[in-house]
Amino acid sequence: MHGVVTLAIVVIAFVTVRPLDFTGRGLAVAVLLVITTIALSARHLPEPWLPPRVAPLWLAVGVVAAAALIGMSRSGSGYLLAYFLVGHIGYRLPLRQALALAALSSLLCGAVLYLRLGPGHELVPWTLGVTTGLPVVVGILSRSRQGAVEAGIASAESAERAARAEARTAVLTERSRIARDVHDVLAHSLAGINMQLELADALIDTGDLTKVREAHDRAHSMVKESLKQAQWTVHALREDSLPLLESLEAMIESSGHRDVLTVGGTVRELPARISQNLLRIAQESLTNAARHAPGGTVRVELVFDTASTTLSIRNGPETRETTAGVGSGMGLLGMRERVALLGGAITAGPVVEGAERGGWQVRAVIPE
Repeated sequence: MHGVVTLAIVVIAFVTVRPLDFTGRGLAVAVLLVITTIALSARHLPEPWLPPRVAPLWLAVGVVAAAALIGMSRSGSGYLLAYFLVGHIGYRLPLRQALALAALSSLLCGAVLYLRLGPGHELVPWTLGVTTGLPVVVGILSRSRQGAVEAGIASAESAERAARAEARTAVLTERSRIARDVHDVLAHSLAGINMQLELADALIDTGDLTKVREAHDRAHSMVKESLKQAQWTVHALREDSLPLLESLEAMIESSGHRDVLTVGGTVRELPARISQNLLRIAQESLTNAARHAPGGTVRVELVFDTASTTLSIRNGPETRETTAGVGSGMGLLGMRERVALLGGAITAGPVVEGAERGGWQVRAVIPE
């Protein structure tokens, strides 16, 4: 649209401005008209093509040429070129430079007409030349509006990038959560089954088929329990509410321990994500106890305080040879991540006193 307007102004100037030929004053008018036209047409060039240091120079040349054109021409609408050129100055240049060139245009054009330096001075009042600097205001306002639009677009793009980054972070967080849950289920289930199968394999050499059958039955029972745990994981991934105490008791029993759970404080229903993570912490701790301290005693304590819930799992040293393989190393890291996401605190380390001395303890405190 701007290009069409510029073309129309240039065409009008070439049609109306006189004299216009190849000799004398007509040649001078033609040269000035070409210079002014080039200066006005350059407004459509991309800004990288005209560096900031060059723009004031070519616009100043255009202003001087437009003022000279008004003085040299006998008739026509050459002053329109000055108006549009000054308007673009307000849009293209910084405020101080724009106002300076606008003042220069008013001064030169007004002086040409006031001093009657050209043959066409009697056709228009000198105040018309002074007003050639006024369109700079329109250019400045247009520049401000364009800046606001660009700022709005930049803000929208920034918000979109932030939303994409947030969505990606949410996806990665969810992947980490699923990875922890899958690890917990596999580690707990497969470690227990592997221990029973290795025990059965070792007992075959002794010829004690009764004990072999018992180990086989325990492994078979663990397989069934693993299916239940898989169902727990599916519910947890769907953020369904799990019965904390019942699930914890079943988990402890499936690990081969009975009557080792102590509950303190006033029992209450916890948010689903807290129950889920407490169960996973207990599951990982029981798995580690079975892997690294087979045959050792286990004690589990769940305390409901006013503003937090504390889960402690303590196991004694192993009482028989450790047969489980090396763990993945992700168990303790996963527990720390779970507690950190809930804003809680966790401690894990060896037991240095009491009946379980030489064993291991995990203690997680989850605020509500």
